[in-house]
Amino acid sequence: MPELPEVETVKRGLTPAMEGVVIAKADVNRPDLRWPFPPGMATRLTGQRVERLRRRSKYILADLSSGETLLIHLGMSGRMLVSGDPLGAFVHDHPAPEKHDHVVLHMANGARITFNDPRRFGAMDMMETATADAHKLLSVLGPEPLSNDFHAAHLVSAFKGKMTPVKSALLDQRIVAGLGNIYVCETLFRAKIRPTQKAGKLSKPKVERLVPIVRDVLSEAIEAGGSSLRDFRQADGELGYFQHTFDVYGREGAPCRTPDCPGVIRRIVQSGRSSFYCAQCQR
Repeated sequence: MPELPEVETVKRGLTPAMEGVVIAKADVNRPDLRWPFPPGMATRLTGQRVERLRRRSKYILADLSSGETLLIHLGMSGRMLVSGDPLGAFVHDHPAPEKHDHVVLHMANGARITFNDPRRFGAMDMMETATADAHKLLSVLGPEPLSNDFHAAHLVSAFKGKMTPVKSALLDQRIVAGLGNIYVCETLFRAKIRPTQKAGKLSKPKVERLVPIVRDVLSEAIEAGGSSLRDFRQADGELGYFQHTFDVYGREGAPCRTPDCPGVIRRIVQSGRSSFYCAQCQR
């Protein structure tokens, strides 16, 4: 599933074609994805200007001139693709419609935004912009890891007394929003913390060290356009490249990249997810 860097990359790719532009027509080609679309979604989108495009955790939010906000979740295989952009940011002509083009937004500037999702694990919803933070998917989220609300004192407090593994704690969206399996593995490697360590047993300096490392890992991934694993593509259809710099994720049995470290990368399963780490570096 796309994590924060991938969703941020898609949001940035959509912005030139959507922000400040009217949705001339919205086509909704099925009644649902992971759950039913809101009633009259096509009508509620048509004719509205996208005032602002933003991201919260792994969700893309489009604030509309109607006072409503469109929430988009890519799920496992969802893609938001731009074609026919008159600004010249994208070179693709409008492609022929595909079987899994479930929602298509025809923008007044000539761009077309297509939500394609073969597995239909993605989702869309609409809500009042003024109360969007109270939406059931957004109200439970912790601070954004790249915001000022995510700081050492917050993480120390959140980890206090928590006997779950630090890997699980960092994946808890109530503690920090948007982190997923890939970037938690990479963060813990850089912090030299084994994923099985109990969050509440970590020393305060170790917990504090996690904050800038989380930010560095995410910022580098965004700069690289995310990680192209399985179905992820950017809004222009291109691949991300951060996966080429993974230190541990997906490298089971490979030598550790820390200079002079004799270790190899190991894989264990935690709560049904693979964790990758170096037993020599991460203690």
